[in-house]
Amino acid sequence: MAERFRTNAAFSIPDDPDASTYRFIIVAAKRARQLQSGARSFLPTTSKKPTVAAMEEVRRGLVQYDDPVHNLLKAQDEASE
Repeated sequence: MAERFRTNAAFSIPDDPDASTYRFIIVAAKRARQLQSGARSFLPTTSKKPTVAAMEEVRRGLVQYDDPVHNLLKAQDEASE
């Protein structure tokens, strides 16, 4: 279990309580599309690849995201208490 967590730590969002690799990939892909469309990077980078820059921004917690399904489940849990 600890080994799996170490592997996923490189591909997770800092404020994500589930440490979801899937969520990391989705957020990084959306950010990479923004960078390809001309958005400015949050970090100075030497990489010309938007995917590399996007993944580093997500790893550092610089990209804001919203997960409506996670928010809905959280609201349902709080309502049932």
